[in-house]
Amino acid sequence: MKEVVCKYGILRGVEEGDSIVYKGIPYAKPPVGALRFCPPQEAEPWEGVRLADAFPNRSYMPVSDGTGFYDREFYSDPRYETPYSEDCLYLNIWQPKMQREHLLPVAFWIHGGGFDHGCGHEMEFDGQAYNQRGVLLVTINYRVGALGFLAHPWLAGENEDGVSGNYGLMDQIFALKWVRENIEAFGGDPENITVFGQSAGSISTQILTASPLTRSWIAKAILQSGLSYHNGVLSHLPRREAEKIGEEYVQFCGITSVEELRQADPRMLLRKQVAFGRLHPEYGLCFSPNADGVLLEDPLETVTENGRIKDIPYMIGSTKDDLWVTDGMRSQGRKGPLYESIEAWSKCLAAQGRKPPYVYYFTRALPGDSAGAFHSSELWYMFGTLPRCWRPMQREDAVLSGEMLDAWTDFMKYGDPGKSWKPYDHVQVFDLPGEKKTASRGG
Repeated sequence: MKEVVCKYGILRGVEEGDSIVYKGIPYAKPPVGALRFCPPQEAEPWEGVRLADAFPNRSYMPVSDGTGFYDREFYSDPRYETPYSEDCLYLNIWQPKMQREHLLPVAFWIHGGGFDHGCGHEMEFDGQAYNQRGVLLVTINYRVGALGFLAHPWLAGENEDGVSGNYGLMDQIFALKWVRENIEAFGGDPENITVFGQSAGSISTQILTASPLTRSWIAKAILQSGLSYHNGVLSHLPRREAEKIGEEYVQFCGITSVEELRQADPRMLLRKQVAFGRLHPEYGLCFSPNADGVLLEDPLETVTENGRIKDIPYMIGSTKDDLWVTDGMRSQGRKGPLYESIEAWSKCLAAQGRKPPYVYYFTRALPGDSAGAFHSSELWYMFGTLPRCWRPMQREDAVLSGEMLDAWTDFMKYGDPGKSWKPYDHVQVFDLPGEKKTASRGG
């Protein structure tokens, strides 16, 4: 059936291969006007049949000149380009065309992009390979940059909890709640949702597993190349410090009141965001999650070590040439600060008697240039979208992709990515067939 009845009305999807895809489903009201810099609000129901046949708007984000590495890698196909807008709180669902007797596991994907760019319908994302393996895929858009993460005393003063910022994370949680309430209509199991993401999406996943606001909504989690745990680069500021940065930014914009802040042209706010970031490189990611005491009660290191993350199955890993990996580290046999923090985080969970995480390491040097197994390189493989990639992939790459898809979807179904993959003490290495597939932890 191409039509489903959800809480808000009837949706009509489109057939694509073995899937029915429902694109651009609103999960909250547009955060515009008085709702700018506010938590997401309940979506409005619609009358009649809503045609869900086109990917939605993207959040406002910096526009590249098209010459960067990732422009060619992930943003070279205009079919996946959609307008920028504050009206961006939408999700997409890939449902198997063939009806199943039982409710299916749900994969809830949070895109990366440094918390200031990216969207849920980039060309490397697709749910058909998941559907073929009996898993529904949901991808979401959320507010990014200043529009998604600006913290400021003005905004805290309006909030009943006295917090500000983290609107993009609130969007993610609101979308997860929407899925919990509606996914059964699409054949998905609301009690078996795996939240997974890469880079900033991975850190978002980590935060959602640490947040009391997600309750028992997350059954499993996969963290890909993004972890905040004693690595010195992804720590989250306390809210007060984030608000100080926000005050500097608002002054930089020449804005003198919260009313003016909400009436400002979003394109001006974006231009100022880019200029402010260049002016203050010491702030790193100027607009990103903060430890507000409510959504994120403490920095993630503290929450983890106090045993306040969800005790659920985890899968976590990184790539060989990931962020902050240098030639000097390689010559010393090190895998970089991100991988080392993954090891330390896994050891912490194991010491607490929690379910030990499954650790992977993606080492396939992608063909076509010398970038190697770069940050995000595994996305083509674990989404099964190699044919969309410009690189001269080999038949063996398709085999590797199938192996990874089987591991990801088995984990989503059973909390175990495969019989030969042991948690924690062994690392699953993903490379071309014939290469080493397991290694001792740290080996």
